[in-house]
Amino acid sequence: MNKNFYDEITKLSLQNKPLSKNTAQKIIQSEEIDILPLLNSAFQVRKKYFKKEVLIHILNNAQNGSCSENCTYCAQSKSSKAKIKKYYLKSEKEILSEARTAYEKGAYRYCLVFSGKGPSLERINKIADIIRKIKSAFKIEVCVSPGIIDEKMVKILKNAGLNRLNHNINTSPNHYKNICSTHSFADRLNTIKAAKSIGLQVCSGVIIGMGERAHDIIEMAYLLNKFKVESIPVNFFMPIDGIALKSKPKMTPEYCLRILCLFRLLNPKAEIRVSAGREFYLKELQALAFYPANSLFLEGYLNARGGDNYRTLSMLNNAGFTIKSEYTLDDLLKKEFAKTSAQDNNINEITIKNLSDLRPAKK
Repeated sequence: MNKNFYDEITKLSLQNKPLSKNTAQKIIQSEEIDILPLLNSAFQVRKKYFKKEVLIHILNNAQNGSCSENCTYCAQSKSSKAKIKKYYLKSEKEILSEARTAYEKGAYRYCLVFSGKGPSLERINKIADIIRKIKSAFKIEVCVSPGIIDEKMVKILKNAGLNRLNHNINTSPNHYKNICSTHSFADRLNTIKAAKSIGLQVCSGVIIGMGERAHDIIEMAYLLNKFKVESIPVNFFMPIDGIALKSKPKMTPEYCLRILCLFRLLNPKAEIRVSAGREFYLKELQALAFYPANSLFLEGYLNARGGDNYRTLSMLNNAGFTIKSEYTLDDLLKKEFAKTSAQDNNINEITIKNLSDLRPAKK
């Protein structure tokens, strides 16, 4: 593909004009489009809005397992036989202790995730109280993933100081029936609409590698643009032993980079997060993911470990990126250096978190 093509897609994205669906499909699939100039196009857009800064997010799996939903990709769902460590809601003391740890590890945003279809009003009020305490104690943004909720519940969380509500779309509307039947795609959209209706920022992500087609991926990227979602975690399917979905995607590092570029070009102002599966699929090309993406998860994911913190931070530092934090990369690297030799950093395996990973503040 000649230089004019890459110049044109960069120009359109910088003007916040959508690419054609034909162009979007070529970005994912065409061998005529070379990965390095494509990455450069995405980087020009990323640089305009985020320069070379990376936002660190740390997840807190506040309640693990025992979910009534049958999402086939999830280790916590009722359809899963994965050997995860189940527990009910963590205590407020644990959650606040882990918020402190996240802050001290350089997190810009602390993400609380609760299993289940949706919370009761009592649960929402409890979460709101926890948000207030976190915000008063630490200079950190808070994102909550509570499940399906309505506008009344969203207002309670916003009034408590919540910065973002997470509710992933996961896949396209047409493909959704293939991965879940206990709730609908419309249920998920309604939660996003509820947050947007009162002016609360939304984090809504996708999972790539669940048997979807190129047109499904493109539809997801356009849909998130339509709702002006502020944050988009791009997850790559993690085939954890015991989950119901038996997809075994053969996704190359280049394919994953193309997906990240597509989401950046179609959502120029959004925070694009390279999320679950980063280590497993991108392997030695992880650093290139931050040319389209501008955030990541440190400390692993909901039930799967990630690469060790020192190597992740070193990768960012060596590639010339900075972080948005009360701490510098140098500060964090010094803290993590002593621990790195004890970490398991095998990027060719998916390892389930043990209880000490999931509940480090539990005494």
